[in-house]
Amino acid sequence: MIYRKSRGAKWVPFLVGGAIAAIALAGVVWMQRSQLNRPSLWVSDPKQAEKQEAIRLEMLKKVPTFGFDNLLADWVFLNFLQYYGDTPVREQTGYSLSPHYFDLITRLDPRFVDVYLFLSGTLSYQLGKPELAIQYMDRGTTALSPQIHPKAYQVWRFKGLDQLLLLGDIPGSIRSHEMAAQWARGTPDEDLVPIFQQAAEFLRKDPNSIPVRLQSWATIYSQATQVKDKPTQERAKREIEKLGWQLQLKDGQMYLVPIKQQ
Repeated sequence: MIYRKSRGAKWVPFLVGGAIAAIALAGVVWMQRSQLNRPSLWVSDPKQAEKQEAIRLEMLKKVPTFGFDNLLADWVFLNFLQYYGDTPVREQTGYSLSPHYFDLITRLDPRFVDVYLFLSGTLSYQLGKPELAIQYMDRGTTALSPQIHPKAYQVWRFKGLDQLLLLGDIPGSIRSHEMAAQWARGTPDEDLVPIFQQAAEFLRKDPNSIPVRLQSWATIYSQATQVKDKPTQERAKREIEKLGWQLQLKDGQMYLVPIKQQ
């Protein structure tokens, strides 16, 4: 189910609105066709392809959207998924364009809840830029509410995890978890409210709470699994081991088991 709503001006007469839509769609089609030669360039000269993609993303920031911000945001996200999933090329060029994709997407449609899962994993845990990730998440927490999208609480949760695990911002993480609990209340995921509240309470009593950090890294592992982010999965496992535990999978379930002392 799609909860995001188009924000085109309602006062535009039907014929004019239709013309604008046609122009916008024609622009998207043109940009899509411009990508037809890109795969060969990514293979033959990945670094040059990376430069061209950076220029294209900068140009997209200046393209008039005629009120079809959501449409363009969706299209840019699909391009990011293609970029993100091309592992052989990324091994040569890295993921340096990821911030450009997310900057553009969150400017166009900060209510695009699903994108923040990829944003957190890619910027915070792969590129080591949690401050930038949180800056983009703030666009989401400002534009969203539980009434707009029932899973809007996730943005607060992602932010709280990054603040705790990567920035050491305990007061910020406490507030983010409290907001996640507040926004999750009354949604289909209301059973998560006690988890968020307990995380905030434990951190208030013990900023170095091992249980909270274990659960948080386990959550990062689970999130990375959803988007097939193996580097972040491996990092989460290493961080859990540093805390004296092991992450084990059995019958599709994830368990935390203490490491036996030799």
